[in-house]
Amino acid sequence: MSILIFLAPASVFLALIGLAAFWWTFRAGQYDDPMGDASRILIEDPADRPLSD
Repeated sequence: MSILIFLAPASVFLALIGLAAFWWTFRAGQYDDPMGDASRILIEDPADRPLSD
């Protein structure tokens, strides 16, 4: 039962770290254009192809 004294604050601390990481990515603009990312993967770009021998 005494392990809960350690695990409860540790889990709250880890949750706060995850929330801070999410907030940081949200403020940095990581989620601004999800539809643009989805359509850019379909664009044929010759510079992305491997060189053929």
